[in-house]
Amino acid sequence: MSFESLGLCDELLSAIAAQGYTTPTPIQTQAIPVVFEGCDLLAGAQTGTGKTAAFALPIVQMLSETVLPAKRRSPRALVLVPTRELAAQVSGQMQNYGRRLSLRSTMIYGGVNIQAQIERLHRGVDIVVATPGRLLDHAERNTINLSKIEFLVLDEADRMLDLGFIDDILHVAEYLPSQRQNLLFSATYSQSIKQLADELLDQPRRIEVARRNIAADAVIQAVYPVDRNRKREMLSHLIRKGEWNQVLVFTRTRYGADKLTEELLFDGIKAAAIHSNKSQSLRTRTLAEFKRGELRVLVATDVAARGLDIERLPHVVNYELPQVPEDYVHRIGRTGRAGKDGVAVSLVCQAEQPLLIAIQQLLKYPIPLQTIAEFPQVAVKRGVKAKVGKPSRGSSRPKQKSAKVTKAKPAKTKSPAKAANPRKGKGATERPVAKTGRRGSRS
Repeated sequence: MSFESLGLCDELLSAIAAQGYTTPTPIQTQAIPVVFEGCDLLAGAQTGTGKTAAFALPIVQMLSETVLPAKRRSPRALVLVPTRELAAQVSGQMQNYGRRLSLRSTMIYGGVNIQAQIERLHRGVDIVVATPGRLLDHAERNTINLSKIEFLVLDEADRMLDLGFIDDILHVAEYLPSQRQNLLFSATYSQSIKQLADELLDQPRRIEVARRNIAADAVIQAVYPVDRNRKREMLSHLIRKGEWNQVLVFTRTRYGADKLTEELLFDGIKAAAIHSNKSQSLRTRTLAEFKRGELRVLVATDVAARGLDIERLPHVVNYELPQVPEDYVHRIGRTGRAGKDGVAVSLVCQAEQPLLIAIQQLLKYPIPLQTIAEFPQVAVKRGVKAKVGKPSRGSSRPKQKSAKVTKAKPAKTKSPAKAANPRKGKGATERPVAKTGRRGSRS
C-alpha cells in the first residue's frame, strides 16, 4: 500500500516525500482510514513505528478543509503527551505538515516562561500539543479556549498513567466539548489503558499491529552480567572497543545520571546528562548537540525514554534496569526506529536479577546473555585469595582463637598474706592456694 492510496492530499504527500518515506507503516495503514471515517480509535503499536504520523496526517488534512480567519483562532486539535521531549517531537511534525496547509501549531509544557505561551495562544493557533499540567494552568487562567476542540489525542497514554496524570487528563476533558473525535495511542496495551478508554472514548475502533508489550524486531538485545561496582568500567570498555560513536544510556535516578556523566568525562568520553532537574533550554541544547554528533554519550533518566526521536541511533544501554518492566520496552525503542537496526545492551548486577526476570516475562522470551572475560559478574576483591572448601581442624582460624584465649588476663591467686585476712574468717588460712595458677574446675 502507498500513501496515495490512503487519501492524503498532494501537500501532505509532498511533505512525506521530503522526509524520505515511501511506504506507510502498519499502524499508519490501519489508523489513517479510521481517523478519516470520524471514529474514535484505541491503537496499540510498538514504539518507533510511526504513531505520530498516523494521527497527525489525517488531523491536519481534515482541519485544513475548514480554515478559520487568521486572527484569534481557537485550537481545534489537542494532543496530550507525557513529557516535554515528546511535546517537541510531535509539535515539530504538526508544524511540518500544518504549514503546508496554512495551519498553526504550538506546544505547551512546564519548566519555561508561561507568558511566551500566552502570547502565542493569543495570536491564534489551530493545533496545541501539551503536557497535562501546564495545559490546566492555562485553562484555569482562561488563557486558552478549549471549547472548540474537534480532535483529542492521547499519545503515549500508558506513560501518562505511569506518571500519575490520570486525574489531570480527566480534568482537561471537562473543558472539552462532548462532541469530538478521540484517539488514544500507546506503545503498551494494559488494563489501565482499557479503563481510560472506557472513560473517554465512544465505541472506539481497536487496532493492535503487534503482540502486546514487545520490543521492536529491529533491536538486537543483549544482557551483560557484571559486578555493580564495575558497571562504569564495562560501559567505557564497550564504547571504546566497539567504537560506539552515539550511545544513549539510561539510569534510574537523576543523581545517578550526573554521577555517571562525570565518570565518563573522567574516562575521556564526551558525555552529558538530561533529566527533569535540567532546565528545558539546557535539555534542548544538549539533545541537539547529541544529534549533531558533538556528544558521544547522552545519559538520561526515564523522563527521556518517551519522545526522543534520534535518527539512526545505533546503541542504547540500560546502565540500570528500570523498576517498571514496560519502561524497558520504551527505553530500547529509541533505537531500531523506522526499520533501522539497533543494539540495546543491559548491564545487570546480581541485585537486578528479579528486574531482569520481570522484563523477560513481559517480553515472553529470554534476552541473550553475553560475557566479557575481563568482567566477571562477581568481582574478586583485590589482595584476597579465594578459599576452596571449609577450614579444617587445626587451621589458622582456630589457632587464632586459641591464642586470643591465652592472652587473656591470668586468674588472680591469693597470697598467704591475703588469705590470712581476718575479714575472711578463721578458716581462710587452712586451704593452701594452688601454685599452678589454674582455676578450680567443677567437673
